[in-house]
Amino acid sequence: MTVNILDISKQIYKEDLSNILEKKYSTLGPMWVTQQMEWNNGVYSSFKDHDKFLIVILLVKKTLDFYSRNFTKLTYDEFYLKDIVKIEKFTISEISKILDIPKESTRRKVIELEELGVLRKNKKCMVIDRSKFHYTKPKNTIVRISRFLAIFSEMCLNENILLKKITSEELEIVIKNNFSYIWKMYYELQIPTMINYKKIFKDLESFHIFGTCAVNQHLFAKNIPEVSMDRNNFIKNISTSKMMQGINAMSISDITGIPRATVIRKLKKLVKFEYLSIDHKKHYRLTGNFSKQIMPVQKKVFTRLANFSAQIFNLHLLEKKI
Repeated sequence: MTVNILDISKQIYKEDLSNILEKKYSTLGPMWVTQQMEWNNGVYSSFKDHDKFLIVILLVKKTLDFYSRNFTKLTYDEFYLKDIVKIEKFTISEISKILDIPKESTRRKVIELEELGVLRKNKKCMVIDRSKFHYTKPKNTIVRISRFLAIFSEMCLNENILLKKITSEELEIVIKNNFSYIWKMYYELQIPTMINYKKIFKDLESFHIFGTCAVNQHLFAKNIPEVSMDRNNFIKNISTSKMMQGINAMSISDITGIPRATVIRKLKKLVKFEYLSIDHKKHYRLTGNFSKQIMPVQKKVFTRLANFSAQIFNLHLLEKKI
């Protein structure tokens, strides 16, 4: 009987990947922040409320934790075979503490999810009914993650960390074959990210709007002759360069789905805090003043991203017996 065991000498370490993320940020950064904001757009569209979606995925993650503890692995197709997801017991206090939402707000949002039919009792347990809200399978998210990791793997090859590039198609297969395990890690990446940014911006709508401005400048930087830059220099460049094109409130509203009146109100706050500036065309762009608070948080995000990427790469090596 042949047993698949990853060769210790060939395993990928998160520390090595973290170094690449820092050094090659001008290539990897725009790809990551773009997929992050596209994920945020999906988060908001489900309930027009970021916190409600975070409550739902936190409860789903508890189920994924249960599967992991009990050595149960579901593929993508198996996990989405039914709309109903059984969830473990939870308390309002637990959700409030983990997601940094006031207890009374948490209680109200849970009640609203119950009124929508998203959360309900089914015999002796609570379930999430995915048919009761605007929810799509994360097919596009998997594609975006796979493309990002394929580019990442090519850089790992150039740095002699991987022996060969991994294609996006191969990575999609790995993710879908190990879906319950990998999506547990994905939520362990995303949930702390949202919580940490909320602590800076005070609410997730403000972070979402700021992030959309940041993505706009990350993407605009692609029009500038490519010069490989690390994270610090790239962020400094897009925050201070007068060549950077801003974005207006209407476009932000169209991209995020957040009502225009709310976008304008949050933009005024972000300008007041000097995270954004506004020009004579009413275009908003980054200033250099946000970096002191945001850069350390982004560093933690990239540490978790490096760990997430390393585990997927190692799963690929294991399945391919490389």
